[in-house]
Amino acid sequence: MIIHFLRHASAGEHLANPKKDEKRALDKPGIEQCGYVGRALNALDVHVDVIISSPLKRAAQTASLVGNELSYEGKLFLEDALRPSASFADFRQLLNKYGKYDSIMCVGHNPNLSEFLGRSISDADCEASVDLKKGAVARVEMGRNSAVLQWILTPKILRELYAAAAESSRPKTSRK
Repeated sequence: MIIHFLRHASAGEHLANPKKDEKRALDKPGIEQCGYVGRALNALDVHVDVIISSPLKRAAQTASLVGNELSYEGKLFLEDALRPSASFADFRQLLNKYGKYDSIMCVGHNPNLSEFLGRSISDADCEASVDLKKGAVARVEMGRNSAVLQWILTPKILRELYAAAAESSRPKTSRK
């Protein structure tokens, strides 16, 4: 199974009231991030069978906007196992639940999404430290007893990749 770990895009400042914070939407830079993240992933020929998101608004928005750029036409699944308070055991159960798919995208929050990524790619006795920035995406190939980190791309790198791909697809003008 291939897992794409995607941290939600920029959503402004954390709100002190937990109920209000759950409803915090992406800000304008976050919406823009989703566009170039999705377009860059599309340019990298990323395909997913299913997109699973935290039910918090900013994560669900990120999942939806990036999914649109990937031409994803399936249902967006909202799972508590990707909430900020979820445990690694919750995440493992989520992987079991969606184990029939070849490629999934999990959209969530830090610090636990980075923890899930780090624990997925490390031995049981040690934990890899990974810091997913807002809008960053990591690709992991999971086997039965092991996982391999294939890449991590930050929003800045994704923006540059997308810009380079767009530039290379423009018709060249000749000078005489």
